[in-house]
Formats: sequence, structure tokens, C-alpha cells
Amino acid sequence: MIHIRDIDHIVLRVVNLGAMMKFYTEALGCTVERRQDEIGLVQLRAGRSLVDLVPVDGKLGLAGGAAPGKEGRNVDHVCFRVEPFDAEAIHRHLAAHGVDAGKAESRYGAEGEGPSIYLNDPEGNTVELKGPAWPAGRKPG
Repeated sequence: MIHIRDIDHIVLRVVNLGAMMKFYTEALGCTVERRQDEIGLVQLRAGRSLVDLVPVDGKLGLAGGAAPGKEGRNVDHVCFRVEPFDAEAIHRHLAAHGVDAGKAESRYGAEGEGPSIYLNDPEGNTVELKGPAWPAGRKPG
């Protein structure tokens, strides 16, 4: 059984990064937590969660297809924080339900760098299952 604790982060594909950052920081009070301009990613703190902004013309954004609009999507994926996080047990559980999931990899989330697994729901929406941050100074692998 998988136990979702809360939403870790949501990833939005954006056309106008400046306007989106202004909206989320000035209108909603989010703060810039981390930027990775080389891959096209700005991570904003939203309480205990993150809102990731991915420009559609950046490395990550280009992988998502058409820009947001009638023929394109703007939500890249939703990430659920799972507790406890046991990658092997999660894979077994999902497989028992006919769900194919990717391998567990280290990714950054609202609590820091830690393990996560990507999968798709029946409509093709990407879902990330996220574990806790690695202990300070310790990243496996």
C-alpha cells in the first residue's frame, strides 16, 4: 500500500517565465528557492511545497511537446510525498495493479534531494512519488 502524505510539488510548463514568476512571487508570496537555468527550471517555495516553473523553450520544456494552449498542456506533473518510501515495495504494489513505473532516482523536492519514482496515470498524466530528503551530506550512489 502506498501512503500519500501530501503534495510535494507541481511542475508548470510556461511560455512567459517573467510573468509567471511575478505572479507567483508578488501576487501569491512564493519565494525563489532554486534556479537551474542550464536546464530551464525555477523552483518556488509555496509553504511546505514547491511550484516548479519550466519554460517551454528550455531543455526540460522542449521535452514536453507543444506550448500551453489549445493543443498543449501546461501541467508537466504532480508529485506526491510518500511515507514511508520503500522503492521495491512501491514497485511491487504498482505492478500488482498493472502500473509500469520508472526506476527510483534521486531528485530535488520540497524537502530537498531524495528518491522518487515516475509513472503515468491511465489518462497519460505524469505522477511522481517522492520520498524523504537524503540525510545531510549523504546521497546514495
